[in-house]
Amino acid sequence: MTSAPSKLYADDVSLLVVTLDTNPFFWSTFPFPFADFLSQVLAFLNSILLLGQLNQVIVIATGCNSCGYVFDSTSDKNHGSTTGTMPALYSNLLHNLDQFVARDQQLASPHTPGTVPSSLLSGSLSMALCYIQRAFRSGPMPPQPRILCLQGATDGPEQYVAIMNAIFSAQHSVVPIDSCYIGSNNSAFLQQASYITGGIYYKPPQLDGLYQYLSTVFATDLHSRAFLRLPKSVGVDFRASCFCHKQTIDMGYVCSVCLSIFCEHHDKCSTCGSVFGQAQLDASAADRKRKA
Repeated sequence: MTSAPSKLYADDVSLLVVTLDTNPFFWSTFPFPFADFLSQVLAFLNSILLLGQLNQVIVIATGCNSCGYVFDSTSDKNHGSTTGTMPALYSNLLHNLDQFVARDQQLASPHTPGTVPSSLLSGSLSMALCYIQRAFRSGPMPPQPRILCLQGATDGPEQYVAIMNAIFSAQHSVVPIDSCYIGSNNSAFLQQASYITGGIYYKPPQLDGLYQYLSTVFATDLHSRAFLRLPKSVGVDFRASCFCHKQTIDMGYVCSVCLSIFCEHHDKCSTCGSVFGQAQLDASAADRKRKA
């Protein structure tokens, strides 16, 4: 699905906002080490900055309980000298990432043993869109904005409404959401996000070559994508999550007033209070009987 016509952007300047999944519960059970994943992501971010001196890269860490900015290439402290043998890009990002992970672990809430809690994708998408809206107001020719979600944890059905709101906001602002999912199964939320906003959804078959996939699929700017054959999603999972049990469902009941979704029939909508079907008829009959 193609996105709406582009606004007046500088074709050769990109603003890439990356959401980085740092869920410790996922990485502790995933066979690919987080250190190897991060090293390839850092090389990819460095290549984006090397493609153009005006390119901008923003990194948002996505934890289980919070989200936070860990790198901004426009910041003055990221243009300083190297620290020992490590460039400023790596040292500042790793330092901020360590601090974020420590803060996120302090906010950890109890979860069911043997399960992996979902990452706060809705929060990181909202922060990415807020940063992009600020870039829109920076001048008449802002860089081309796009979001890249590097996600590994499974979808959190309880975030369905917030994520869909972020997706439609990105579509309205003509901001593509690219998705690189490294988990075991596909992500229905990210599939829908990339499909609706005109972005790219891709699940690398081999994580050892993650940098090659990132550089060949996601490094291209929006202007150049019209001339390349990039991967397209074979299928998109459009299943929604119910508002009552926060579970992904194939069929359900939809409130005709507020469009809330339920997996079971209810006499009354728990979101807006509307009365459904036979319960509404019974309430009207009882009301008429009282008046008579």
